[in-house]
Amino acid sequence: MLLVGLVVVLAGLAGAVSVAHLPSYGAITATLTWATLISLVAVGYIVKVRVRIRSTNHDIAWTETAIVIGLAVSPAPVVILATGFGMAIATTLAGISPIKKAFGIGKNMLVATAAGLVLQVFDWPAAGSGLGETAVPLALAYLAAVLLDELVTLPVISMATGTSLRTLFREDWGLRISAAVARLVVIISTVLLINIDFRLLLAVPPLMLSLHLLYSARIRSRTEQQVWQRLAQTTDALNVVELDEVLTTAVTRASELFSADEVEVELGDDDRVVRGGTEGVTYDGPADEPTAVQGAVVPARLEGHDKTVDVGMLRLRFRGPVKLSEREHYTLYTFASALCTAIRNAQAYAELARVAQAHAHDATHDALTGLPNRRHLLEAGNDHLQQRHADGVSALVLIDLNHFKEVNDTLGHTAGDQMLAAVAERLRAAAHAEDLVARLGGDEFAVLMRALPAPAVAAHRAETLLAALHEPFDIEGMRINVEASGGIAAAPATGGMVELLRRADVAMYQAKRTGQRVATYASARDTADLGRLTLGGDLPRAVADHEFTVNFQPIVDLGTGEVIAAEALARWRHPTHGMIDPLRFLETVERSGLLPAFADAVLDQALIAAGTWRDAGFDVPVAVNVSPRSLLDARFPGSVLARLRAHDLPPDRLILELTETLTLSQLDVVDQVLTRLRDAGVRLALDDFGTGYSSLSLLSRIPLHQLKVDRSFVTAMESSTEAAAIIRSTLDLGRSLDLAVVAEGVEREAQRHALWELGCTAGQGHLFARPLPAGTLLAALQRGTGDRTGCLAVALHDAGAVVRLPQGRRQGGRGRHQPA
Repeated sequence: MLLVGLVVVLAGLAGAVSVAHLPSYGAITATLTWATLISLVAVGYIVKVRVRIRSTNHDIAWTETAIVIGLAVSPAPVVILATGFGMAIATTLAGISPIKKAFGIGKNMLVATAAGLVLQVFDWPAAGSGLGETAVPLALAYLAAVLLDELVTLPVISMATGTSLRTLFREDWGLRISAAVARLVVIISTVLLINIDFRLLLAVPPLMLSLHLLYSARIRSRTEQQVWQRLAQTTDALNVVELDEVLTTAVTRASELFSADEVEVELGDDDRVVRGGTEGVTYDGPADEPTAVQGAVVPARLEGHDKTVDVGMLRLRFRGPVKLSEREHYTLYTFASALCTAIRNAQAYAELARVAQAHAHDATHDALTGLPNRRHLLEAGNDHLQQRHADGVSALVLIDLNHFKEVNDTLGHTAGDQMLAAVAERLRAAAHAEDLVARLGGDEFAVLMRALPAPAVAAHRAETLLAALHEPFDIEGMRINVEASGGIAAAPATGGMVELLRRADVAMYQAKRTGQRVATYASARDTADLGRLTLGGDLPRAVADHEFTVNFQPIVDLGTGEVIAAEALARWRHPTHGMIDPLRFLETVERSGLLPAFADAVLDQALIAAGTWRDAGFDVPVAVNVSPRSLLDARFPGSVLARLRAHDLPPDRLILELTETLTLSQLDVVDQVLTRLRDAGVRLALDDFGTGYSSLSLLSRIPLHQLKVDRSFVTAMESSTEAAAIIRSTLDLGRSLDLAVVAEGVEREAQRHALWELGCTAGQGHLFARPLPAGTLLAALQRGTGDRTGCLAVALHDAGAVVRLPQGRRQGGRGRHQPA
């Protein structure tokens, strides 16, 4: 306002001086001169190009051109006053506000004054009539007019729009210079034409109109080009994956692109609004917070080109009234569509990142307790051990719950899960902030303690952890006490987490054997484990050199002596230690990571043997023992079925023998693996039945075909009524569930007869044959007993004789070939 007032005051002084120096004209001449000058200024103002900055429209007019032409043909005082009258008439007709009218009149009177002073310096029009004498004064007068106009107008625009002077000065400066040159040419040409013949002045209006139209077209073309360039740059800037960055870019770029005072983006699904301008985001929060910018609002829906997706609303806010042009509306629609796509892409990326993070978390954490799992423990532990921290030592405590299977058997799996979750919570609460608490599987937990001041502190911390489990747990309304055993091992110099975990495992089993609650690893007591570790180092070579061999123990029909199946038993033919029994190396194989290769090697040899027997006329199924850890591998069924196809054997010629491992049988992946094998036709048998904690519960989960009575019951059945009762109950159970039953460890004929009388029709043991190589067993089948091939024992009754079957001996209608 001060600048406007100063301009008006200075213009008033210029007008007063001009009144004092007005020349005298005749009536006609005065009327013509004043009318011409006033009209020329008024038309120069009305014929203009309009540019919008924010909510304010700014006009680029021909006023300076009209003023300089007027000064060229009339005295300066007349032109100054005529400029004031002409601007007053033009601004009144245009409906300009009083303050803008005052500023426009005052500014242009000062422009006329400055240009008139320049011409007076050159003693215009007495300087001559040549081109040089005409062009130089007029050029300098026009330059003075333009510079004064810029110096007065740009600060007012800057204060009104909040745009910096530097930005306004640099904006379209090339176009402004070219327009000024063109207008100077019009001024000089007009003056030269008037000097030649005043009647040639009639050619000036068409020339000015043509130049105006050309300049207007160029302004529009340049503006559109800049708009599309900025739009392209803006849409490129929106191609980021972070939603916050997309919204920040949107409000800042849109504010510049549409010259808006504020840009608002509202996300419908998130109840979120982001507002800002060219300086950045000013608000980011709930949609109910009002904006400080009051005035015109131009909305645009954030929807795709097909209008099927609507993510929110884009609003342009202006402090005054604004009406966008058709081109600006189309630009706004294009920008809103691009912003909609960018928001959807950012939201999709955020969802993918969330899912990936969830999957990564699930892969390294236990689903039941939320604790890190074995994989996470190994990875984080190895990273920690490799850093070799100087601020302390590291130790691992391995904790195993005693008799946890009894909780499952008595209260069910739901109660067992509650117990595990409660144990995990107590361990987490008792551990220090720098400790890593993990669940390794089943009822086994581990705590990696870091930055210990001394190894001896680990024992005290381990006692604290186990003491946290001493208080009873409230499970389904009952108070249950939990006992646990712990093994402590300090971080070794070599071997990393695998060796640390092995040592803690050794210490834990030492605690169980000695009845202690906690035991610390001692290398002197690790002789068995050292031997196992030595064998473990030989495993890769043993697998590569095919040192594992398979012998087969036949399963026979107890009544006829006919071989109805054969169990594959692996042996390790070690080049140094000789033949090694599976009990000595199976656990090492399972822990080594070579279990899949070992299982594949055994399965291949078993299937090759079955194929050889079949080609020789003996269609004998083969039974193969399966490690519980194999059942945790979802790829295991595919590997088994692929080998059956490779050896051209029907799936029902393979029997997979499972051990009673309650913890594994509770896992969903085990159920899926066994169901897939069963559905494919592979037969499943439960080995050593009756020795585990959960025999009956396993039968309800595993899709079995066969039960194998443990040899301990067969050995004791003649002297123990309890053992005989267990066998009888197992046979009754098998009949009721339509399962075949095989007795293991049949070593004497009396046992064979006793089992037959109880209703057991199949058995295996040294009475019929010890484990034999595949070729030796085939020779025994071909040789047979007496004149009967395929038999390894004489029949309990003659062929064709009437036989009294033991009561209820027929098991599910399977006959004598039930194990197959």
